[in-house]
Amino acid sequence: MKHQTTSPWKFIPTLYFTSGIPYIIINTVSVIFYKKLGIDNAQIALWTSFLYLPWVIKMFWGPIVDIYSTKRKWILYTQFAMFCCLGLIAFSLQLPNFFFISLVALTIGAFISATYDIATDGFYLLALSPEQQAFFVGIRSLFYRMAVIFGSGILVVLAGQLEVSLNNIPLSWTIAIGFSALILAILFISHRLILPLPESDNQRQIQVREKIPFWSIISSYFAQDKIISILAFILLYRFGEAMLVKIASLFLLDKPEVGGLGLSTSDVGLVYGTFGVISLICGGILGGLLISKYGLKKCLFTMALALNLPDIFYVYMAYAKPSLKLIYPLVSLEQFGYGFGFTAFSVYLMYISQGEYKTSHFAISTGIMALGMMLPGLVSGYLQKFFGYPLFFVLVCLFTVPGMIAIFFIPLKEESQNN
Repeated sequence: MKHQTTSPWKFIPTLYFTSGIPYIIINTVSVIFYKKLGIDNAQIALWTSFLYLPWVIKMFWGPIVDIYSTKRKWILYTQFAMFCCLGLIAFSLQLPNFFFISLVALTIGAFISATYDIATDGFYLLALSPEQQAFFVGIRSLFYRMAVIFGSGILVVLAGQLEVSLNNIPLSWTIAIGFSALILAILFISHRLILPLPESDNQRQIQVREKIPFWSIISSYFAQDKIISILAFILLYRFGEAMLVKIASLFLLDKPEVGGLGLSTSDVGLVYGTFGVISLICGGILGGLLISKYGLKKCLFTMALALNLPDIFYVYMAYAKPSLKLIYPLVSLEQFGYGFGFTAFSVYLMYISQGEYKTSHFAISTGIMALGMMLPGLVSGYLQKFFGYPLFFVLVCLFTVPGMIAIFFIPLKEESQNN
């Protein structure tokens, strides 16, 4: 039977590559193309931060994906719907009221993308044996990161090259986003042909009962010891970075006369979306190795410092306006620290997701994590506009302090190194 013979190598890499493309376009690339199309920094940061919302609340409709239809069908439906959304975004950039139409399409796409993530993670558990799940966890992460490099790097560089050759910014981004939509269409057709249909995917519809202990799951999460400290830590750990990430590419693109560095679109694609992401991946790998060797408790504060201290590079760049040769290593080091420190954060979320509802607790934690990215992003554009880039980046550095203080109040035992 098909589900017995289809190798995970044929679909796991592409499933998670498909997961990364819409996420990075919605949350990162949108910031860049709105900037290039003349939208105000405050409006960009505000509205694109709201796009995190579906990942904040996706746990509330996760049971619907579990009960109705199969994970395979959810994957295919959401892939096709995401192709349509990206096509609409690409088309809307040619219209006078592009901002409203594209923002609506991005919002719909965010809900579709979050739903696709639920279905894909569920399919991963159903289609693979426990041994295969353990083996492919690194593979799926790798291909997700490759999608991030494709979206924030290759796609942005392509748009930048088209801006120069066509001398038409809206058309350049229409072609670039349209190209990503075409890739999703190809992946949809491929998955329609090769995705297996595990027996457990069909049986689960019969086995699932309408009475799901949803509120029991929620209440058990919030009944944890020191839950206030845990929530404060999750919300504050990346507070400064959450403000920085919405403004960083705007700062790189803005003209020197308004405080930016004046880089081209292609330069930003290489500096931030390619070398920066590669550095982030390397930081994450090193962080994982150190935690596995020394344990989370010994590493957490040091890794928090690694995440937050490099933010001062942006203060330096805002004041000194360095050359492109220096911008490359500074951004790469900041992203390396981000990847290094974020690994500790991810491991801690796993550490507090224990007991009977471990998977659901982790989903709640990641939802709160997304809220911790959304809220600072909402105000970051207004703060940057009010204070200017140099003082804004000083504020970012100050806002990293509460998250590091919260580390001393969270429950954390030595056995966390086993997670």
